[in-house]
Amino acid sequence: MSPAPVVSAPAARPAPGAPRGTAGRGRHLVDVAVLLGYALAAFLLYRPLWLDLERGYLTFSGQDQRMWEWFFAVTAKAVAGLENPLFSDLQNYPLGVNLMSNTVMLGIGVPLAPVTLAFGPTVTWALVLTGGLAGTAAGWYWVLSRHVVGSRAGAAAGGAVCAFAPPIMSHANAHPNFTALFVLPFIVLWLIRLAHGERPLRGGLVLGLLLAFQVFLGEEPLFIAAITLLVFGIAYALANPEDALERARPLAAGVGVAAAVTLAIVAYPLWWQFFGPQSYSSLEHGFVGNDLAAFTAFSTESFAGDPEAARELSLNRTEENAFFGWPLVVLMVLVTAWLWRSPVARATAVAMVTMAWLSAGVLMMVDGTATSVPGPWLLVFDRPLFDSVLESRFALACVPCIGVLLAMATDRALRIGRDPEQRLGFRILWFGALTMALLPIAPTPLPVSERDPVPAFFERGTWRGYVDPGGSVVVAPLPDTGNARALHWQIESGLAFPLAEGYFVGPGTDGRGTYGAVRRPTSRLLEDVDDSGEVPPVTGEDRERLREDLRFWRADVVVVRAQAAEEPVRRTVELLLGRRGELTGGVWAWDVRALTGA
Repeated sequence: MSPAPVVSAPAARPAPGAPRGTAGRGRHLVDVAVLLGYALAAFLLYRPLWLDLERGYLTFSGQDQRMWEWFFAVTAKAVAGLENPLFSDLQNYPLGVNLMSNTVMLGIGVPLAPVTLAFGPTVTWALVLTGGLAGTAAGWYWVLSRHVVGSRAGAAAGGAVCAFAPPIMSHANAHPNFTALFVLPFIVLWLIRLAHGERPLRGGLVLGLLLAFQVFLGEEPLFIAAITLLVFGIAYALANPEDALERARPLAAGVGVAAAVTLAIVAYPLWWQFFGPQSYSSLEHGFVGNDLAAFTAFSTESFAGDPEAARELSLNRTEENAFFGWPLVVLMVLVTAWLWRSPVARATAVAMVTMAWLSAGVLMMVDGTATSVPGPWLLVFDRPLFDSVLESRFALACVPCIGVLLAMATDRALRIGRDPEQRLGFRILWFGALTMALLPIAPTPLPVSERDPVPAFFERGTWRGYVDPGGSVVVAPLPDTGNARALHWQIESGLAFPLAEGYFVGPGTDGRGTYGAVRRPTSRLLEDVDDSGEVPPVTGEDRERLREDLRFWRADVVVVRAQAAEEPVRRTVELLLGRRGELTGGVWAWDVRALTGA
């Protein structure tokens, strides 16, 4: 995401008569206060979750909290058992899941494996979300305060925007890979250091390690950041061709070293991701660009948010990627004009606008109405890597651009003015405008609901009497993107048995990525029954397909929750198997080992 200049921050001068080192200690106290403020803010946003880790579930995470908890649990199991962390057959049995092709976040899941093993994956989930927001804010604050601006106030404002802006808070409901962005500011920093003469070997080594780490945190944010940096670089070069040419040679040398280091670390995992078992070529989402009206609207998770209005302008609650609010948009226009003579500010503004334009998709949409104005996405939507990214997410690149520009503007506002009265006037004007722009988009605590209880069949280990080694559990209806409760039941059972189908990304019948397993005839039938609530007539062909599917899944038991909402599914399974199930531990269970030859 957008870089910033390496500017030597002016050292604060101690007051006359002050003890030597007082100014330094004061700055350190400010640093501590800012970082604690970020941590407190992140905790307060997730406070409802922290207060009920056993039963709490982020309301608008859909099935993603279950999926991420499963990722963390499986990673911890692999670490503890010295197993391959890139693959698991605990879902989609017997084919399995290519974890490297999913957003498993090994860069956090592996280091936090002891936490997961000791306290459970929900604690890890809460830690990653909370720490991700606080860490991202702290990372940008450190880079801004040490290398971009001379004022701690400007750096603090910029860091807060980079971590708590509405698009980030939208993803904070369900996508930790888009909240734990604390490595990106340091990638930007080392790129700039290389351009300013940092030794290529040393700088390239550090940059390579950072890039490799980010690959294991989230490849999509890294890809978006790379495109943003490229746009920034081109804009800066056009504005300052001589300076850019001077910086290009040391930068190229350092980037070459970094590429070699990164490749040495991630070559095998990336091979596994793109060519290993259960890999896929691309992941299509269709055309999902941002409506231009979304940029001036308020997101659901903001102080001035309107859920109904946001719903009309976004894909879903976790993809409100462009909701900055009209006061901030107006302020950014004014800030861009104010800082335009600064080459870095100009290039940052160009990158911000370009990424916003790219996120608008193939054709511009204005308040739900399609226009004939094409966007740059038309040129790249079918290119490798681009074809697997939601174009609306490129608006996330605007967030650090805004943070950098606000930090620079705050720094200038604190220094402008010929006398104390004039300086005070400028500061009141600036901080008043900043407050009016940021207060409406201030984030609100993320709502939490109570998680469905785990059936005693799984919680108390009753399942052990039904499942033999090498056999799987078929939970009907089968888990998928709309219902992944079974993943939590599996975790609570100690990940001791595999599940048929599940919630993940894997190859479809055409080799392209798809969400969930390639559905078998029986899983489609049970899904239709669950959706309609009606028991269909069951034919002999349906029963034969069931037997084939159970053999494919190597099923030992079929399970249906003993709840009224799933009564049609239970009756359908009875008709398919020709017998009544056994009511035990809050579920209906059918032992099918004799049917599958287990």
